[in-house]
Amino acid sequence: MKAARLHAAGDLRVEDVPSPGQPAPGWVRLRVTAAGICGSDLHNFRTGQWVSRAPSVAGHEFAGKVTAVGPGVSQLAIGDRVVADSRFWCGECPACRAGLHNVCARLGFVGEVCDGGFAEETELPARLLLRHDPALDPAIAAMAEPLAVALHAVRRLSAPAGAPVLIAGCGPIGGLAALILSRSGERPLLIADRNAARAELVAEVTGATAVDLDALPRDPTLRHAIDATGSVAVMARLLDLLAGGGTLALVGISHGRLDLDPNLLVEREIALVGCHAFADELAPAVAMLGDFAPALSRFVAEEIAIGEIPAAYQRLIAGASRGLKTIVRMEAER
Repeated sequence: MKAARLHAAGDLRVEDVPSPGQPAPGWVRLRVTAAGICGSDLHNFRTGQWVSRAPSVAGHEFAGKVTAVGPGVSQLAIGDRVVADSRFWCGECPACRAGLHNVCARLGFVGEVCDGGFAEETELPARLLLRHDPALDPAIAAMAEPLAVALHAVRRLSAPAGAPVLIAGCGPIGGLAALILSRSGERPLLIADRNAARAELVAEVTGATAVDLDALPRDPTLRHAIDATGSVAVMARLLDLLAGGGTLALVGISHGRLDLDPNLLVEREIALVGCHAFADELAPAVAMLGDFAPALSRFVAEEIAIGEIPAAYQRLIAGASRGLKTIVRMEAER
C-alpha cells in the first residue's frame, strides 16, 4: 500500500509499505477514507520536534472504515465508519485517571508515536475510534478532530452569550472556532489574518467581520480573544487590546517566547488560558458534522491523493493556499 512517512525533519516520503496484518488485542484495522493536513504536521516536518519514532506514517486527522478487529474489541464491527482520536494517552497516569487525557503525562499523538492516516490502511486501538454517520462525506468526517480542537478552545474561552470575541488567525482552528461561535447566538465576532483571502472566506462563511489587528482600536467591551497563530507578537497585541477582566485563549503552536510583565495580568485581571488538543469534545464535534457540513465544505481548499502530499506540504508552508484545509482523499473514495 502507499503511505506518506516522515523519516526526519524535512524528509517526508511517499512509499510502498506492507499493509497492516491482523490487529492485536484491542486494536482495529482501518481502510482510510480521507485525511486532513494539520499545521502540527507541517511543524513536525519543519522542525522534527515531535519525531519520536522514524519512519512513521504521518497524519492524525482522518476517517476510515473498519476492516478487521482484534481480540477483545466489542464496541466496533467490520464496516463501521469511524473518525480517529489523535491523542495516544496512557490511561494510567494521574491525569488520565482524572479523565484529563489531553494532558496525559505520557501523551503522544497518532502519526508520531504510532502510524497515522496518510496511508491507504492503518491500525489504531479501538479506544481511539468513534463512529460517524456513514452517509457523511469522508472529507467532512476527517474534519472532526480539528473541530474538536476548536470546540475545546471555545469552551476554555468561556465567553458569555453576546460578548464580543476576537480571533487572530484564520487557519483551520481559528476558522472553525469562528464557525462554532457564529452558531452560538448573536455576538460581535472579529477575525484577523494577514492572508486577506483566507480572512475573507472565513468572514463569508461565519458572518464575522475581518479586521486589521494592527489598526484595531481599543474597545472597552472586548474581553475575550483566541490566538490561533502562535505568534508571540500577535499574543502581545491581543493582550494590549483586551479590556480589564478579559481572557486570552492560546491554541496556536508557538515559535519563540512571550516577554510578559506579570503585573499586566494582575492589575488588569487578564486570564491567559492554554488550550491543548481537546478533552471530551470529539463526540460533540462528530455530532456537529452533519449540520456544519455545508460550511466545512467551503473551508476545503483542495482534495489530493497520497502521492501529492509532499508538494501540498510545500504549498502550505509557503502560505499559497486560499482555503483552510487540504484533504487527502484515498483513491477508492475519489
